Amino acid sequence: MESRDKFLAYLTLFIGLIAIGFSAIFVRGAGVPGTVASFYRMAIPTIILAAPSIKRLRERKGNRLPLRWAIFGGLVFALDLAFWASGVVLSGATIPTLLANTAPVWVGLGALLFFREELPRKFWFGLAIALLGTALVLGLESFGAISFDLGALLGLIAGIFYAAYFLITQIGRKSLDVLSYFWVSGVTATTALLIFNLLFNQPMWGFTPKTYFNLVALGLISQGVGVLAINYVQGLLPATIVSTTLLGQPVVTALLAGPLLGEKLQPVQIVGGAAVLLGVYIVHHSRTGDR
Repeated sequence: MESRDKFLAYLTLFIGLIAIGFSAIFVRGAGVPGTVASFYRMAIPTIILAAPSIKRLRERKGNRLPLRWAIFGGLVFALDLAFWASGVVLSGATIPTLLANTAPVWVGLGALLFFREELPRKFWFGLAIALLGTALVLGLESFGAISFDLGALLGLIAGIFYAAYFLITQIGRKSLDVLSYFWVSGVTATTALLIFNLLFNQPMWGFTPKTYFNLVALGLISQGVGVLAINYVQGLLPATIVSTTLLGQPVVTALLAGPLLGEKLQPVQIVGGAAVLLGVYIVHHSRTGDR
């Protein structure tokens, strides 16, 4: 990859990270069950991008097999969101989120087993530092007190599904443009989440204007900008780099929570944020050939 293309890829990755970092802010502001917020998150950009996406798909010729990867990716992403949200309801936000953030570990193992990618020790060292930093940001006392109840188990399963989504997207983006992949996977995830919410009788409408505002922002910013940017980058960078970089999401959320929600950062969270950035840097350094 040329230096200019590499710069644009990393810039897009950074924009996606910031946009996704807003997701917890919008979910908290919406005040609805996590699976309901996840449905609106997927549905809004999918509806908005329907016309250009359908046009793009109609222009496709030849093998339709790559679309299966987008469908599979959307289903896996819906399962990730559903398991994580259900874990949060059962055990609170911290432990399921912390365990869901083990996704880069599973991505690394998957890349090693399925893609035969050579991952140096520096990669695993940087990943360990980034995971420790994430634990500090989310609350180290919770990390040390993890008990494997059902909510924690659901958080861990969510992390595995999130890892699968990264690996599937890496494959799908090799033969599908970003808009087609994003929309087809979005349709699949929206449908799966709708069925999930209807089966469990979750409230789907009749909310306050504030709730709808946050749901629309969640769909437009966190999904429409954030995940679309990430899907674009996954056509250029390995899943191991992208997934580890997204460990910075809790750091972004913590920084945003101060001015937007009045939540002040604790010194240990600042140290944790620095550790995440250091770990992500080491991972990137290990995957660019400068070892």
